[in-house]
Amino acid sequence: MSGPGVRVARRCAVAAIVTALVGMAGTPPASGQQHAGHTMATDSMGAVWRMPPQPIPMPMMLPGLMGAVPAVTPYLPDPGHDPSMLPEAVFREVVEMADGDTLRLEAGFVRRTIGTRTFTMYGFNGQYPGPLIRVPQGAEIVVLFTNRIDLPTAVHWHGVRLENEFDGVPGVTQDPVEPGESFMYRVYFRDAGLYWYHPHHREDIQQDLGLYGNMLVDAPAPDYYGPANGEDFLMLDDLLVDEGGLFPWGREAAVQTLMGRFGNQLLVNGEPRWEATVRRGEVRRLYLTNVANTRTFNLVLEGAEMKLVGADVSKFERESFVSNVVLAPAQRYIVDARFDEPGTWALLNPIQAIDHFNGRFYPQTDTLGIVTVLDEPVTQDHGDAFSTLREHADVIEDIDRYRAEFGRPVDHELELTVRVGDLPSDIVAVMAIDTLYFPPVEWTDAMPMMNFLSTSENLTWILRDTRTGKENRDIDWRFTVGDVRKLRIHNQRRSFHPMQHPIHIHGQRFLVLSKDGVPADNLAWKDTVVIPVGSTFDILLEASNSGRWMAHCHIAEHLEAGMSMVFTVDHG
Repeated sequence: MSGPGVRVARRCAVAAIVTALVGMAGTPPASGQQHAGHTMATDSMGAVWRMPPQPIPMPMMLPGLMGAVPAVTPYLPDPGHDPSMLPEAVFREVVEMADGDTLRLEAGFVRRTIGTRTFTMYGFNGQYPGPLIRVPQGAEIVVLFTNRIDLPTAVHWHGVRLENEFDGVPGVTQDPVEPGESFMYRVYFRDAGLYWYHPHHREDIQQDLGLYGNMLVDAPAPDYYGPANGEDFLMLDDLLVDEGGLFPWGREAAVQTLMGRFGNQLLVNGEPRWEATVRRGEVRRLYLTNVANTRTFNLVLEGAEMKLVGADVSKFERESFVSNVVLAPAQRYIVDARFDEPGTWALLNPIQAIDHFNGRFYPQTDTLGIVTVLDEPVTQDHGDAFSTLREHADVIEDIDRYRAEFGRPVDHELELTVRVGDLPSDIVAVMAIDTLYFPPVEWTDAMPMMNFLSTSENLTWILRDTRTGKENRDIDWRFTVGDVRKLRIHNQRRSFHPMQHPIHIHGQRFLVLSKDGVPADNLAWKDTVVIPVGSTFDILLEASNSGRWMAHCHIAEHLEAGMSMVFTVDHG
């Protein structure tokens, strides 16, 4: 017998076991006493570990874990002077650039006011998000980058098939840019579409603190996309805060590596709520990017029809009407939305959350934005064009060159799993029981205390080559420019705590051929694919760009906990 009811019953059994364990715990430790191997520490900003915010009330703690903290120093950004003297961050500007232009980009400290609270954060050029770089397809620009924050960093140009030496990956393509130092990037924009840039050194901290920005590459054809009355760029994020302010990160190592760092303040373009006003009948083009460390979003736009147009690196073969759009970290989608009815409508994130302790599912909906649709009709009505689902001959012809390879044997296989190190024994004992059922996607942090104590030093997330047994950086895949290879990626269900993994491949593009043996029927070129728990995906990789490149999970804490590999594409 199986099914959701049985699964929840099993959850309740687990909760009963946890309750029994807690009942056996006796008198809790005295104030300030720590779990063995976990010590209280403060950083130069006076950051102190405290218990993480709970998404739902927890009636009790596991035995031995009351007062336990990660065995690393808590970290908060340190500008070296009074934070009130920092410049107030301003909303991003659009920087239109031509071939050969130069952009000066600086990572620095900013003062951010989110709602009614003010925080010390990071920003590119003092902006949130960073400048929106808009360039024509085929352009190459020079970016003179300077690091003015308190940590080494680098800039990765996500999804862009540029020269390998400018990919921005410390330890692979460059040394980290130390505080006060600079680095010159040459960024070549080979493909039209939506991209983004972010750090690739302790991005669990730096990206979370605001270092990210979009890039839009315009195709030369004016009708590359259908007509629209306007454009909106939405960067989706979250931030973890409590009554003390920003919840600390780990200085020597990443924390919250089991499930990743879920924030409890959802953000659109760095603000708690996106607002827009449109006329009745207006078609808006929404450029969507998920820049969160861990959270997967499920977007629903009330009062609008939505048409899916493009993904990471290209348009889809055919446009399609959709009721929602799911974006895992690092994914992008291009969606056209038409507002036919006047009124006030919400951009929502409806999910099915899990209460692990009590073994139950519960619905949760967050409002990310508000769109006011005026009764005044739009001047230029694109209704007929919006109602037409275009077939993109340019994308189909491009993919046609590879269709003969769809049925080729699998060339390489990866398994996604996790290995536990020196986690507290009480967590290991409960988690060993708590593997009866896990959802395909974890939408929230349902076990914040257990997650809190996991670090990149006591837990390792794994990419494993199933044919050789090699893991993470020991994997040595080699291709030649022009190779086309089929990769099979399986997310192991039976592990300590299986989770979805958005897998990003640098410097190349790929097609998602199938999920769990079911062929895809509408393709687009991608650079990131999310693999749900228990699923198997076949992808077709086009090795088009020479160099040493990284492939990794784009949950920032999983990357810090080892979930990455390097592959080589030779010139040939």
